[in-house]
Amino acid sequence: MRSLTPIRSLSRRIKSTGCLSRRYSTPAGNGIKPYYITTPIFYPNAAPHIGHLHSLVVADIYARYAKLANADRPVHFVNGTDEHGLKIQNAAKGKGMDPLEFCDELSVHFRKLIEKANVGVTRFTRTTEKQHCDAVSHLWKELDARNLIYKGRHEGWYSVSDETFYPATQVAKQEKDGEEYYISTTSGSRVEWQEEENYKFKLSAFQSSLVAHYTANPDVVQPPQFHADVMNALQEPLDDLSISRKRSRLSWGIPVPNDPEHTIYVWIDALTTYLSSAGYPWSATGDKGYSAGWPPDIQVIGKDILRFHAIYFPAMLQALDLPLAKRLLTHSHWTVDRAKMSKSVGNVADPIQAIDELGADLVRYYLARVGGRFKEDVDWSREQLIKHSKEIISLLGNLYLRATSARIMSRLSSVPRPSVADITDTGTAMLGPFLAILKRLPSRVEQHMQLFQVADAIEVALEALQEANLLMTVAQPWHKSTSPTVAADVQALIFETLRQCGILLQPIMPEKTTVLLDALGVPTAQRTLADAAFGRPGVGDVRPGVRLFNMQNL
Repeated sequence: MRSLTPIRSLSRRIKSTGCLSRRYSTPAGNGIKPYYITTPIFYPNAAPHIGHLHSLVVADIYARYAKLANADRPVHFVNGTDEHGLKIQNAAKGKGMDPLEFCDELSVHFRKLIEKANVGVTRFTRTTEKQHCDAVSHLWKELDARNLIYKGRHEGWYSVSDETFYPATQVAKQEKDGEEYYISTTSGSRVEWQEEENYKFKLSAFQSSLVAHYTANPDVVQPPQFHADVMNALQEPLDDLSISRKRSRLSWGIPVPNDPEHTIYVWIDALTTYLSSAGYPWSATGDKGYSAGWPPDIQVIGKDILRFHAIYFPAMLQALDLPLAKRLLTHSHWTVDRAKMSKSVGNVADPIQAIDELGADLVRYYLARVGGRFKEDVDWSREQLIKHSKEIISLLGNLYLRATSARIMSRLSSVPRPSVADITDTGTAMLGPFLAILKRLPSRVEQHMQLFQVADAIEVALEALQEANLLMTVAQPWHKSTSPTVAADVQALIFETLRQCGILLQPIMPEKTTVLLDALGVPTAQRTLADAAFGRPGVGDVRPGVRLFNMQNL
């Protein structure tokens, strides 16, 4: 993983605008459009929770999968922190800190999570960076030059914690301990009625073009249920979008160009991260960001921010005549004991603690195995984490130990290892069905990955591992009643299963699969998706007795 720029290497601070100076270069594609994938940029007002890690792991799985599919294509993987806004301003004030110094402290936690989880982010962007602030100002001026920004009066239900206005249809009255208040039915956050003059973006002008886009491209938003949500939202008239706040109320942000009395709204600021991280504005190249990866191949988002990424941001891109993201992979949320995670409730799942206890790969596996269908909320529990960790340890780690046991290795020390393509007998009735599973394994995994069914792709690999374990049990290659020739055939098929699954599970568990493939003697150059095909060369000098997993905490 490329190391992230140290926080303290910042060369210059510009506190009047809340921006800091740092130099970045965009990836050189050598004529090939880089594979560009993004996660949400995280609001650093609290420590990372398991939902943050889920977004990171999902994006990392697809980034690694793209690299396995085409090693020559650069991968540009963006994450970062969204550091402007009223929440940060108030939180920093409460601690008696400068907002930028407050953000410096908090963003470190997210960078630490990225590194501990072995997530291959290539660009960690902070919205307080001068390059980003300049990009936001440029975007504003471009929209303004197209007569798409005007000043008007705005009123509505505003949530400070969500940094957004909600329509009356998404607001409900609540009562607790004799107090009446209003909440967003979408997020559960409190809202209050606000009225003020600010700048607006002519979102309503893009309703028809957005409907046309999603009608012509129904597979953009995944899973399909979220495409339906977007289309339903577009059936209602789109109000123009409030994109600034009075600077007297919100000073921690990027000033509106030519109007220092207003601050650019945090969501315009935050969404521009995807552009600025790809080098926007692209006046130097003139290729609308193609050489830097634009448009994104996948944007991984949570369902709570679907509207911003499927309606607001695409409208901005259409306004700028820029291509829209190819896919919006929308995932549901993680709960704890079936309840939304909350600091006040004290049920926030700590990803760092889980990784420290069990290691990054087992946590990544659990997140992908359980949360890799994306359609419904899923529940986090240590018990389930342990259960699924034991599952992969048994099916993968123990299978390797069984196949390389001293009894088997000594029996077969003088028996040539057969080519799996030539195996015709395992002494069982399992050979035909098992070979069919192995031959279809890569294509089935690829099909599920293309359909954004990560959990199903994993289950295909698990099916092969289960059958391999069963073959070991039935064929008994260690037993003297099994001929050495048949035992060698069985072992070769087990090694082939481990080789194929080791390659295909690399995006899920990059560390443990590396250990596995090294132990099998598979050359580094023979670990691509093409190499996962049945019967491809790869298995070399096998090292017996290699333990893939540490069982100490299980």
